[in-house]
Amino acid sequence: MFLGRTMWLEILLASVLGFAIYWFVSRNKEETLPLEDGWWGPGARPAAAEDESIRPFKVETSEEEIEDLHRRIDSVRLTPALEDVRFHFGFNSKYLRKVLSYWRNGFDWKKQVEILNRYPHFKTKIEGLDIHFIHVKPPQPLSGCTPKPLLMVHGWPGSFYEFYKIIPLLTDPRKHGLSDEHVFEVICPCIPGYGFSEASSKKGTVAGAGGWLLLGARSSHRRGDSRDSCPRGLGSQMASAPSLALLGAAGGGWAEQRSLAASAGLGAWTLALSGAPCPGAGPPLGPGLSQGSPRAARAPRTSLVPGSLICTNMAQMVPSHVKGLHLNMAFVLNPGTLTFLLGQRFPRLFGYTQRDVELLSPFKEKVFYSLMRESGYMHIQCTKPDTVGCALNDSPVGLAAYILEKFSTWTNPEFRDLEDGGLERKFSLDELLTNVMLYWTTGSITSSQRFYKENLGQGFRANKHDRMKVHVPTGFAAFPCELIHVPEKWVRFKYPNLISYSYMARGGHFAAFEEPELLAQDICKFVGLLEQR
Repeated sequence: MFLGRTMWLEILLASVLGFAIYWFVSRNKEETLPLEDGWWGPGARPAAAEDESIRPFKVETSEEEIEDLHRRIDSVRLTPALEDVRFHFGFNSKYLRKVLSYWRNGFDWKKQVEILNRYPHFKTKIEGLDIHFIHVKPPQPLSGCTPKPLLMVHGWPGSFYEFYKIIPLLTDPRKHGLSDEHVFEVICPCIPGYGFSEASSKKGTVAGAGGWLLLGARSSHRRGDSRDSCPRGLGSQMASAPSLALLGAAGGGWAEQRSLAASAGLGAWTLALSGAPCPGAGPPLGPGLSQGSPRAARAPRTSLVPGSLICTNMAQMVPSHVKGLHLNMAFVLNPGTLTFLLGQRFPRLFGYTQRDVELLSPFKEKVFYSLMRESGYMHIQCTKPDTVGCALNDSPVGLAAYILEKFSTWTNPEFRDLEDGGLERKFSLDELLTNVMLYWTTGSITSSQRFYKENLGQGFRANKHDRMKVHVPTGFAAFPCELIHVPEKWVRFKYPNLISYSYMARGGHFAAFEEPELLAQDICKFVGLLEQR
């Protein structure tokens, strides 16, 4: 009896203390990140104005590039796998031989290049870096409505190619058996240092969220008549388009997050991409920011993590111009997470559902052990990315094993129990190797990994944006095989204006690549709720 009373007393004290801490740190104080000047190209910023034109781009290859790849594959030296090890020690070298055989003898890179060029590609200069993106419009003119511009941002170890399956569902939904209530035009950039986007030459923030806002603004000139009549900067675009907004949705890597450039008016979604009238004046962007201000077109000097934080930082910098965010992964560690230890027994009392309990229990296995197993790469890339980068950038075989292992266990943790890692259960080898080739042919694996050093290498919650909430309307799609399940209660701590939270039927980390239809439906659901507000 005494032990029973002691247990209940401990529960009561822990609850009171937990709620006190939770209340103190969760007060909805609205803040914004500062917008500062930045230059990430080589050397000092030139005196001449940056060329902000948007140039067509085409993915290309050569016989020399393919022959070099084949030569390196032919000279591979693999260590035999342990017996019955499956994928518990990492990528199984026995199955890797099968992948290499197909890569060497069956994979047609020239054909995949044609597939990559199926959509229009472009490049533009942003803060000294040449940034690559694709811009896909609906194939047929729409009657009675305009397409909603959607910026989709990938992460590591993904690429813009992750979105090739979901793009047709968003730009031409009726053809694919979906409702055409919401039709989008899609912009998918390469993060600086990834794929065809130039890497930063300096330490610190790599082209930042302001760069992505600038990209969204510049791409608008492609559709309007004002390309040569309006200033080409984020400040001027925002000032001349007071209803400009961005709607976030997810990309790969740390979080699947997409960002939708759209006007706040329901009938004028194209404003952000069609080029706003130059003379118009809008509300100020904030202290010291006015039309044409160079600070308004630059990123904050805070670091960004691929995927979710890029779009999240947009909302934190200019929330009045952000229409919403849609996420399918979020790291939202806060004192409220501790309540799940008690919430396992009393879920409703602590704001959890039975589905939350199923996805997070046993807590030690689903959270602690899972993160320990899957975060080794992160520690390497947060500390010394260039060291492992030397090996990966020199060996296509090592690069493939390093990247494809993530597409196994991050798609479903149970795939580590399979001899082939379950890779071909959700993806084809052509799809997987195309993503690897975007790292190999561009030599971008080292620069892509530096994002982790730039961000987490500074320490836990060292950046201001880590401690700030996001107050724009947010939607969240919880895929059951994600690295860690994030209950609605936890998401709402960071994103208090959460208007949509969905338990997805299936799927893991690479949602757009793996379950494009489910994700497209949830994006449309979120946009519908957003338009009703």
